[in-house]
Amino acid sequence: MAMKIRLARGGSKKRPFYRIVAADSRMPRDGRFIEKLGIYNPLLAKDNEDRVRIDIERVQYWLSKGAQPTDRVARFLEAAGHSARTERANLKKGEPGKKAKDRAEARAAKAAKAAEAAAAPAAEEAAS
Repeated sequence: MAMKIRLARGGSKKRPFYRIVAADSRMPRDGRFIEKLGIYNPLLAKDNEDRVRIDIERVQYWLSKGAQPTDRVARFLEAAGHSARTERANLKKGEPGKKAKDRAEARAAKAAKAAEAAAAPAAEEAAS
């Protein structure tokens, strides 16, 4: 059985609340899980100690059994000092598309041309 340590969403609409759970990877996100390992409340301030609470001993147990933490849970474990920082996959989701890149290039070219035009009269005055 492929185990994951992941987040299961709870809470109402626009008021998220997550449980950190050990679950079979084939189960749905909010579906059946084996054990609750902690909580994550993203609505609390980042410096609030109740924002993330994890039972580290149980997490270590599941990791020893071969459970894989998701990216977000791995970040929580790194912040808790349990595991070393791991290299993350830098997905291309955040990169702008081709059209947006073309627009940015056109905007930069237009700005450079305008700066050149503004600098030309200043250069002529300095020469005379």
